[in-house]
Amino acid sequence: MKSIDLQKYKKIIEPGGAAMELLIKGARIVDASQDFPGDVYIKDGFIEEIGKNLNKDCKTLHARGLMLLPSFIDLHSHFRDPGLTHKEDLLTGSLAAIKGGYTAVNLMANTKPVCDNMDIVNYVLKKAGKVGIVDVHQTVSITRELGGKDTNHIDELEPSVKFISDDGKGVLNSKVMIEAMMKAKKKGIRIITHAENEELTEVDTRLAENTMTWRDISLAKFTGCPLHVAHVSTKEAMEYIVEAKKSGYDITCEVTPHHIALTEDVEYRVNPPLRKKEDIEFLIRCIQEGWVDAIGTDHAPHTLEDKQNGVPGISGIETAFSVCYSKLVKKGYITLNKLSEIMSKNPARIMGLNKGEIKIGYDGDLTLIDIQRKVNVSSEEFASKGKNTPFEGMKLYGVIVMTIKSGKVVYKNSSYVSQGLEG
Repeated sequence: MKSIDLQKYKKIIEPGGAAMELLIKGARIVDASQDFPGDVYIKDGFIEEIGKNLNKDCKTLHARGLMLLPSFIDLHSHFRDPGLTHKEDLLTGSLAAIKGGYTAVNLMANTKPVCDNMDIVNYVLKKAGKVGIVDVHQTVSITRELGGKDTNHIDELEPSVKFISDDGKGVLNSKVMIEAMMKAKKKGIRIITHAENEELTEVDTRLAENTMTWRDISLAKFTGCPLHVAHVSTKEAMEYIVEAKKSGYDITCEVTPHHIALTEDVEYRVNPPLRKKEDIEFLIRCIQEGWVDAIGTDHAPHTLEDKQNGVPGISGIETAFSVCYSKLVKKGYITLNKLSEIMSKNPARIMGLNKGEIKIGYDGDLTLIDIQRKVNVSSEEFASKGKNTPFEGMKLYGVIVMTIKSGKVVYKNSSYVSQGLEG
């Protein structure tokens, strides 16, 4: 596999703390609730002023013709650290994130060893802090070592842990799941369920997802535990979620870019699998109607050998916006405001972050995008170590031009660097 050329990235990233001041002029400012041309001034890492014809004696980006959106937030990523760093690590995962317009990620626990204690959580957070270009949250497993039985480690979790999940597999034992939910509720933790009954997977993957979705929602209703349903892919599973939401239960959910853009006719292995056209149409309708809370990338980088051996997963964080923009906005299903809501505002709310909207007092985490220009997806250009993508060679709208973290430019698209954006 081709190695990452870190020297190349040193030319386009500027890791470190917040810039003192940054002015972005002339962009089309878009978030979940607004869309207008104007300027944004960031000071000491926070948005301090929004308006027109602002002038400040500081670094200035001239962004006329570009969209300025809140940076994206991923509720569901795998950076493979610790133990599987031949697939990804916290540096390459962070680089992939900022290249995709993301400045905050929630990492799953199926590392090696499994993240089931605070020592591993603190290792990840410390290492991510040294990288210093995205905010990282580390999810802890629901059961010790993903074994499906022991939940005693939940008692020892500290307040920095916001989510627990056995992502990669479902918790088969309902009594164990109830025990975990009761502990999570007491600690103010949301459970992220990988809704798959593995006893049924070989019978029918659709049945495996649907039955586990129904069970976990039923248990969440019984215990009162907040529940987030990951990578929803079937019409029936989504119907269970909608019903629970209508009844007022604290249930949130995500869909992935690949599950709304690709049908089962595409031969590419992900878990859950790509589904039927009817499923995609229903998921999109639920996005339109506000039942879907977030886009989660399920960024799951693998080696070429693993993919050839049938391991499921997609390296998706770098293509997420362009896939969603091309499929959902460009084709007229939703507005760019709605896409910002499910890629930025809602994930920030679920994670408890001061991000996701372009408002005074919010973190200065933004992304500049050229929505008129197409990107030709080439995995060889990925910052991620994982080159596994079903979108190889596709031409998609929406090029990430810059990613800004706390008022500091952390990613620059090299093709725009020389085009007079900075002044």
